[in-house]
Amino acid sequence: MIHGGSIPARQDQLEAGSPLRTPRAAAAAGIAFALLTATSLILLRLSTPANPANAGQWLSDSGRRKAVSVALNLIPFAGIAFLWFIGVLRDRIGQREDRFFATVFLGSGLLFVGMFFCAAALAGGLISTAAAHPKALPGSDILALGRGATTILLNVYSMRMAAVFTITTVTIARRTEIISRWLWGAGLVTALVLLVAVSFSSWVELLFPAWILALSIDILAGSGGEA
Repeated sequence: MIHGGSIPARQDQLEAGSPLRTPRAAAAAGIAFALLTATSLILLRLSTPANPANAGQWLSDSGRRKAVSVALNLIPFAGIAFLWFIGVLRDRIGQREDRFFATVFLGSGLLFVGMFFCAAALAGGLISTAAAHPKALPGSDILALGRGATTILLNVYSMRMAAVFTITTVTIARRTEIISRWLWGAGLVTALVLLVAVSFSSWVELLFPAWILALSIDILAGSGGEA
């Protein structure tokens, strides 16, 4: 019961209010994204042939199909972790966030996740078809289309959005000084390589999760043990 019109201390605190803060320890989501993504990409590269002309051979191998299935099942969790990681970065920037760079930062991050999911869905469709009809694999034209669409989505579009995300993150970080300086240079190199060289070697894709891993560790180290 409230006596004399007094307001309880808890209600007074709620009215005074303070902005909710994402725990700095949530930067572990970046580490989760980096590890899950790297594992998925490595499994995909080792299990599927580099030559598009051999696109259908791995579908007849149950071991390869299983490895690809594991990789594809990790991708949704990697995407969730990445979205959480974007929130961590925005929280760390706080009121210093620039609207222009923040829009490009958020948009490129969302596009990266969306196209990463689309590429995984196309590959998953091939796996499901092969598993349901092991003795009647899809035709070579369908396999070529699926393989080509997956490769273009992942290498041409998704990874270039990752490069844009990296560039904007580095730009914001330089202005706000929220990360160590050496990560600025590493981020620029990563972005440039993803923009130019990802079409020449699929293994270049691993640079992005490696940089996110370094960035996440730096955020955790700079959080001072905040919860």
